[in-house]
Amino acid sequence: MKGRILTENKIAAFAVHLKNEEKSENTVEKYIRDVRAFASYTNTTRVTKETVIAYKNKLLSENYAARSINSMLASLNSLFSFLGWTDCRVKSIKLQRQIYCPEEKELTKAEYMRLVHTAKQKGNERLNLLIQTICGTGIRVSELQYITVESVKCGEAVVSLKGKTRSVFIVKELQKKLLRYAAEQKITSGAIFITRNGKPMSRTNIWREMKSLCEQAGVNPQKVFPHNLRHLFARTFYGIEKDIAKLADILGHSSINTTRIYIITTCNEHRQRMENMRLII
Repeated sequence: MKGRILTENKIAAFAVHLKNEEKSENTVEKYIRDVRAFASYTNTTRVTKETVIAYKNKLLSENYAARSINSMLASLNSLFSFLGWTDCRVKSIKLQRQIYCPEEKELTKAEYMRLVHTAKQKGNERLNLLIQTICGTGIRVSELQYITVESVKCGEAVVSLKGKTRSVFIVKELQKKLLRYAAEQKITSGAIFITRNGKPMSRTNIWREMKSLCEQAGVNPQKVFPHNLRHLFARTFYGIEKDIAKLADILGHSSINTTRIYIITTCNEHRQRMENMRLII
């Protein structure tokens, strides 16, 4: 127990460990952000199991969502395993599996179409096609770098992320749109969604541009972020195919339990299905 102080050197060593474990850049940033928040809380005092439990209770008292708290605790538990402080690991909060999601959180197909049309009306063809590409393929925003001129020409992007490789198919209509855009922008090779400096667009810039469409499109800003487009793809695909295993492969999920979160129906849809059962005589 002696000397269990969370120093900057220990955090830096943990970051190197995560990179050696081939964690994605976003995952490393997230873990280190969570660890730094905990380090700020401990303020150079000795780390004990009681300290971590107190931090967990603090997050609960500040009304963080249970899933967010569990995500932060997972980062800390990973750190403690790396440092050999295994007795400091704490349990996550038990969550009951949701059977439906709040209506105000999920993007509908009609809202998606309004965002696309608004981007087009504002003359932002790059954003228009970016939104359609994420929603039409189900890729993560961090995987947009794999949508290259070469991959679009063959109708298939090979995505390598988180130590896994999978193929993402690009439908013909999207192929035509992307190749036309690339030709107009004189992009002859490499990533299609790039900045004026030729660098891949960042998550922050994409998020900001999408938010700028909300008022004109008449869509709640809380619904508008890149990952919700991936959710819409998942729900639409599952509504047609009803094959959760195939959907998990398409999305690049290691666990079907993760995929289940993507296909949760809205409250109104769940209510309508119960009404359609007609079991009340």
